[in-house]
Amino acid sequence: MKDFWSNKKVLITGAAGYLAFGLVQLLNDRSASIVRLIRSGVPLTPRLGKAEVSEVHADIRESSIWDELLEGVDVIFHFAAQTSATAADADPVGDMSINVLPMVSLLEACRRAKSVPTVLFAGSATECGLPRSMPVDETWADEPVTTYDLHKLMAENYLKYYTQQGAVRGATLRLANVYGPGPGNSNADRGILNLMVRRALGGNELTVYGTGDYLRDYVFVEDVASAFVAAAENIDAVNGGHYLVGSGKGHTVAEAIQLVAARVASMIGVEVDVKHVEPPGNLSPVDTRNFVACTRLFQDRTGWRARVCLKEGIDRTIRFYEKEMR
Repeated sequence: MKDFWSNKKVLITGAAGYLAFGLVQLLNDRSASIVRLIRSGVPLTPRLGKAEVSEVHADIRESSIWDELLEGVDVIFHFAAQTSATAADADPVGDMSINVLPMVSLLEACRRAKSVPTVLFAGSATECGLPRSMPVDETWADEPVTTYDLHKLMAENYLKYYTQQGAVRGATLRLANVYGPGPGNSNADRGILNLMVRRALGGNELTVYGTGDYLRDYVFVEDVASAFVAAAENIDAVNGGHYLVGSGKGHTVAEAIQLVAARVASMIGVEVDVKHVEPPGNLSPVDTRNFVACTRLFQDRTGWRARVCLKEGIDRTIRFYEKEMR
C-alpha cells in the first residue's frame, strides 16, 4: 500500500531510538514527508530514499511544542519514552513526566486542531503483568507490576479515550522482546539480546541468570516496523484498540543466548563461553515471567505477520553489529 503514504506527513517521536530506526528504514521508499523529533544535541544519520526526511529538536515534556509540531501531520508514531523499569520505579514522578504527560499533551493538541490524525503508540507486552498461561492475547486482564508498565497502560488508556471522543484515530501495539539492527540502548534492562550479540562479537563471556528457562517472545525489529506501517494503513480496522505484536513463538532465555554464541562462532569464528550465574536479588517479577504472544487479532485485522525467525534475526543482527564494530 505504498500509495497510502503519498503526500502524507509523518511525525516520529523518539526518532533517535531503536524503533524509529527500523521504521524510517522501512518508510524510506515511500513518497512521504517524515519529521523526526529528537532531543536537542542528539545526532541523527541522514536517510536517503523517496521520503523527504527532516529533523526537529524539542523536549516532549514541554506541552507548548505540540500545536506547531502537529500542523499538517497525518500520522504520528509516538515512540519517545523512558524505557528502564528500574529507573521508573526509582523516580515515578519523572517517569510519568515523560511516559504519560506528553501523550496527554499530544492528544490535547490534536483535539484543539480538529484534524483527527492517526496516532500509533509503542506499548509493552509487560503491561498485562504476569501471565499464568500462554499464549497471551488481548483478552488478558491488565495487572501491571512495575511503575513503567503502569505508566505505559495509562498512556495507552488516554489514547483509547481520545479515540473514543473522535479527537484522533489510534491504536497501541504492545511489543514483545524486540531485537535486531539499530542504535544501542543505554539501559541495562533493555535490548538484552542485542547486548549479547555485541558482547560475543567482542569475545566476551555471555551470562545467563540461573537456569535461564524463562520463555520469551523475541520479535525482529523489521517485523515490528512493518507492524506499525500495517496499523497505519489499516487504521479503520485497528482504531481504538491495543494489539500484541510478537513472533508468536517462545524461546527460553538460555536457548536464545546459546544461539547467539553458536551463530557468532559459525559466522565470525569467535567462540565465547556461556556462563550461568546466580541472579541478583533485586530482579523484578517481570524478569522471571514466561511470555508468548498470540498475534491472531492483529493479523486478522491488518494481514501482518512476523516473518523473521530467531536464527535469521540473530544472523542479521550479527552482520549489522560486526560491520559497525570494525
